Amino acid sequence: MAIALNYAARSDVGLGRTTNQDSGYAGPHLLVVADGMGGHAGGDVASSLAVGELSVLDGESHGSDDAAQHLHDAIEAANEQLRRRVDSEPDLAGMGTTVTAVLRAGSRLVLAHIGDSRGYLLRDGRLTQLTKDHSYVQSLIDEGRISPEEAERHPQRSVIMRVLTGRDDDEADVSVREARPGDRYLLCSDGLSGVVSHDTIAETLAAGLEPDTTCQRLVELALRGGGPDNITCLVADVVELGGGSAPSTTPQVVGAAAFHRPRRSSAAGTPAARAAALRAAQDESDDSEDDHDGTGRPSLTDRERRRRRLRWVAGPLLLVLLVAAGGFAVWRWSQQQYFVGADGGTVAIYQGLSQDVGPLRTSHVLESTTIEVADLPTTWAGRVRARVTSSSLADARQLVTNLEGFAAACRAATTPAPAPTASPTASPTATASPTPTPTGTVTPEDCGGVG
Repeated sequence: MAIALNYAARSDVGLGRTTNQDSGYAGPHLLVVADGMGGHAGGDVASSLAVGELSVLDGESHGSDDAAQHLHDAIEAANEQLRRRVDSEPDLAGMGTTVTAVLRAGSRLVLAHIGDSRGYLLRDGRLTQLTKDHSYVQSLIDEGRISPEEAERHPQRSVIMRVLTGRDDDEADVSVREARPGDRYLLCSDGLSGVVSHDTIAETLAAGLEPDTTCQRLVELALRGGGPDNITCLVADVVELGGGSAPSTTPQVVGAAAFHRPRRSSAAGTPAARAAALRAAQDESDDSEDDHDGTGRPSLTDRERRRRRLRWVAGPLLLVLLVAAGGFAVWRWSQQQYFVGADGGTVAIYQGLSQDVGPLRTSHVLESTTIEVADLPTTWAGRVRARVTSSSLADARQLVTNLEGFAAACRAATTPAPAPTASPTASPTATASPTPTPTGTVTPEDCGGVG
């Protein structure tokens, strides 16, 4: 029995964000959702790199025996791309991305997952969550400390314990399952699953509407719920070939990846190549002054023009702007920039530019916290000391919330439980349960705040 995927993808910036750091890809053999993080010009780069690296898997059919290895290797390659990009552009330090991907191999589907984006399966009217969030609250659920209902209201529910960041230990979960005609799969970022309830998602998927209409309905539901984050969803139906018209084989690229061309080259005529062409076409329509050399990449003239656009932020020119007649406008712009850094030994949110210009101090502490940098995982301590830029004050505050969770996890991982002491004369009293050690990548070896 030959099967195929009938798919659609949608992405929306949401109501609480100014940029879309989600990326999505839907093709005849591959589905990917990536939710980037890392502040201004970080999360969108991370998710786009991941989708661009994985999209090459959509170029050909894969045997069921080696598909899992292919997907695993592609995710490792994406992680390596993140590491190289940060090495070449230190301003991107701290960026990362979730990845939830499905690769079709004959009648089987390989599922890979890291982070808190999710994969769902609707089969025979029942919706099942296929992935487990790599989050702090999920570790508390696993240890029986809180219930799933309590996790939805937990103040540290957005703290993620494992994502792709370029580190060697960023490992995705990989599983294989049989595909059946009639199955409906949903991949989504937490901008959907964190706002729309499980039951409402199930009801929407079971309504029998086409994948594109279903995606649109799901995005609308998340927006009605406040849309605090970027929203991305992919819906794919498993269909049997031979009955009626064949489903489309044109890939759909949404979110940040639709505006960032992949650096990898794809064989002409493959779905991945057609996806690259779609990205190039969308870039042309959104940025009409760009002229391309016909290869899907900016021409030398375009690249030089873009370099000229960015040169004004260089130190010497910015210094001139600050003291020239246009200095006030530049100052106003700088006061709309935010980053998270160290203020002495604690974490703080700064307003202004993350880099000083010569003797000029271009930022100041806007909000102080009690989070000790020394309590953070080693990697995050180094990133905070190097300053992590944010796209908005809301994003900076969200990062601080995440750091608070990481600090709590490190304290729990490095503080031994106190030994019980005998008290023969005292009446027995209830004692508080010790803070659980989160599962995932936060271990005593990760902690120490030395970066």
